[in-house]
Amino acid sequence: MGVIYLYHHWIPNSDPNIKSEMLRYVGKDLEDLLRDIPEKIRLREPLKVGFGKPLSEFEIERLLDNILSKNKVFKDPPPFLGGGLCPHYIPAVVKYLLLRGEFYTAYTPYQAEINQGVLQALFEYQSMIADLYGVDVINASMYDISTATAEAFRMVMRVSKKRGIMVPRHMNPFIRSVVETWINPVGGFLARYEIVDNEIRVIDKYSESDIGGIYLENPTFLGEVLDEIDLFDDYKKKRKLVFVVNADPISLGVFKAPGEYGADIVVGNGSVLGVGLNYGGPSLGILGVRMDQELIKQLPGRLIGATTDVEGFARGFAMILQTREQHIRRERATSNITTNTALMAIAAAIYLSYVGESGLRRLGESILQRTSYLKKKIESELRDRCSIASSKELFFKELPLRFYKRDYREIHRDLLRKGIHGGLFIGDLLEGVSNTSLFCVTEVHSRKHIDQLVSALSEVA
Repeated sequence: MGVIYLYHHWIPNSDPNIKSEMLRYVGKDLEDLLRDIPEKIRLREPLKVGFGKPLSEFEIERLLDNILSKNKVFKDPPPFLGGGLCPHYIPAVVKYLLLRGEFYTAYTPYQAEINQGVLQALFEYQSMIADLYGVDVINASMYDISTATAEAFRMVMRVSKKRGIMVPRHMNPFIRSVVETWINPVGGFLARYEIVDNEIRVIDKYSESDIGGIYLENPTFLGEVLDEIDLFDDYKKKRKLVFVVNADPISLGVFKAPGEYGADIVVGNGSVLGVGLNYGGPSLGILGVRMDQELIKQLPGRLIGATTDVEGFARGFAMILQTREQHIRRERATSNITTNTALMAIAAAIYLSYVGESGLRRLGESILQRTSYLKKKIESELRDRCSIASSKELFFKELPLRFYKRDYREIHRDLLRKGIHGGLFIGDLLEGVSNTSLFCVTEVHSRKHIDQLVSALSEVA
């Protein structure tokens, strides 16, 4: 069968006359160019896409508006969907400043020192996040919380020369999935632990000589605020483990910084700092370490430092560490991260500068109060229908609810019909957790919104 010249107005240079002229110029037949494509998967008829003609800008805009109008947007009340990514308010100044050309066009600075503005912005980001987490060094930056945690675990394995890392029994399952993808191929494994009677107990039995680190989520995936954090510093010192802490940066406006209770490596979800949900991406992963040369040498990504010029007067910024693989260390690189989320890190820096220390504290207190209010409402008005699926007293942002009378997935569908997006069903995500959903409340959820949720649950649960 001969070659069919397919024409479509969405495919550049697909006009038969243009194709013939291009082929004549290069001295080839189209069959020569397509020879590597198996015959059975070649397209032999015109594409059945589009609307039969090129569309004007106005027609495209009207078409997209019509499609988007079919989406259900939850604004009043906002979604209560928990699980680590919750809605937060983004001040207008963050988006406005990000649209400046100096920032918006910023990518990985290959010739870093010529881009002093971006370097300074990243330096300020590192400084603020380091203060927030109570550590000395923060990199700039990681893709998201899952890859930041996976990088942290690989760091633990390199520093400790051991394969195993202890993780909570109810570790965030989304992070765990990514972590296992990263460490399993190199022989790493996870050993679960739980806290019982103010003591850390290993659930999965492994040789202690194989364990190189211990990981803590505080607040936990279930939103629990742990009061046993002092156990971990003593535990890791006695066993010479590397201590990794995952903490919500907004929670650090009201709770102790991980560096203050012994964290060697810190990770976090930076998207809560003015980045937003972005329909699933992009995000921002926080990764940092205490001042330890062995840890710093294993830190992936980039570090921006402040310096002076050769005369010692003018202040400048430079990239002082970059462990990329393809043009720096190749196969000896600590990571295969090939870019960074510079724009998202700058967004976080703008957000923190705008909110300030006292603003972050008030924001954390506001979320804590809302979470406590939801907990009290559930316990007082819905105790015959559901309960808090945890024995902890204090929760931040997330609240796990276990339902008694109906399957939560049915309850969720009924909530949607009432214009309320309920929590994340985690009955099939965590071991030993049945008919449970994870609800979140943040600064965007008012008392009225929470009352609406409880009232709706009283009808459908």
